[in-house]
Amino acid sequence: VREAEGIQNRPKVPAGSPTRKSLCEPFREFITDGLDQGLSAQRIWQDLVADHGFEGGYDSVKRFTRGLRSSNQLPFRRIECDPGEEAQVDFGTGAFIDDGSGKRRRPHVLRVVLSHSRKAYSEAVFRQSTENFIRVMENSFHHFGGVVRIVIIDNLKAAVNRADWYDPEMNPKIRAFAAHYGTTVLPHRPYTPRHKGKVERGVGYVKDNGLKGRTFPSLAEHNSYLLEWESKIADTRIHGTTRRQVGKLFEEIERPALQPLPPDRFPFFHEAERTVHRDGHVEVDKSYYSVPPEYLGLKVWVRWDGRVVRVFNQRMEQVAIHAKAEPGRFKTHRRHIVEEKISGVERGTAYYLKRIERIGPHAARWSEAVVKKRGVEAVRVLLGLLNLANRHSWIEIERACETAWSHRSFNLRAVRELIKQQAPRQEEFEFMDEHPIIRSLSEYEQLVRDAFKEDQ
Repeated sequence: VREAEGIQNRPKVPAGSPTRKSLCEPFREFITDGLDQGLSAQRIWQDLVADHGFEGGYDSVKRFTRGLRSSNQLPFRRIECDPGEEAQVDFGTGAFIDDGSGKRRRPHVLRVVLSHSRKAYSEAVFRQSTENFIRVMENSFHHFGGVVRIVIIDNLKAAVNRADWYDPEMNPKIRAFAAHYGTTVLPHRPYTPRHKGKVERGVGYVKDNGLKGRTFPSLAEHNSYLLEWESKIADTRIHGTTRRQVGKLFEEIERPALQPLPPDRFPFFHEAERTVHRDGHVEVDKSYYSVPPEYLGLKVWVRWDGRVVRVFNQRMEQVAIHAKAEPGRFKTHRRHIVEEKISGVERGTAYYLKRIERIGPHAARWSEAVVKKRGVEAVRVLLGLLNLANRHSWIEIERACETAWSHRSFNLRAVRELIKQQAPRQEEFEFMDEHPIIRSLSEYEQLVRDAFKEDQ
């Protein structure tokens, strides 16, 4: 009886404790990661069965997760950052915009908080787009007068294409923006808002202290108020954690630690994925730009602004660059054209004259004369002469070109006929100034005078 009473009075061991054997124990790390990501016990159980061949039931996983939550909770670690090291960014809800048209709009407020001093910048936008995110971040850097080394952001779609704690897929435009300013943009762990607690509390501070109960006639006046509120209210407060005045701590300690701003602002561009057409071009703003032939039919990234169009492969390596063209125009680099698709006219006379030189000097001399006499249309004649080399020997062509040149015949038909007939070269004679049968001009003059006297 005493033994039975002892068993009944023994304290229960939590389900997640390592002292109690559970089918879930081998998967402790996987289950813990799932809880950190905010997954439910049902979802964790489904993943265990599908991906790890788990043989236990849902109740087993539910008991195990309940035990982990109750017995293995560890205190959060507070991490403070060095001056100029980090900024945290998040979106919140702004005040209503009422422009008098009867339609009220509520913008989003993007707040950027420097982790060391808690100095902040806030700006309202109507859309959480990539363009707005970059513009507000850039405005914050210029407002602070420098750049932090790390920017911690939420997994918002404007910046993160695919959320992943270990290897997030960032928007390429965000990567380019970070490279321009010499900073690193890092998303926090999914479903773990405490990783950016400074800005989470900062967004709530803006909503409750600055914007609650207010309405503005325009977005511009909304932002003008936010800028004034930051400098007069937020910067002058004594922060509850640092026990220092925010603005003073920023000016004395954090501002000097920020990285310098680059000489120019970020060259804002548009970006989209394109499929290379059958003609080897991609379409951008109703214009067309060539890419190397090996990308035919594949998807590429195109980045453009008002001056330049750049084409990247899927590894974001630049494969082509063009000056921006007017709508309806084609921009084609010669090196992007397959050799077999380059016409004779495109190659030009210089290319063919160089090839004809290998046939012989007479063919080269005749060809140069054709170019001089016939201009642009000579390209086809030269191409035809090279084509004759596929059916006749170079000696025959040389002899025909020599004869044609001596007759001053500069058409391909004559060369063809001469090759067939192998006509002899026309003799050339030098003009003779003296000969026994040729009389001097004085004698001819005397003959004319004598003839007139006889007529008289």
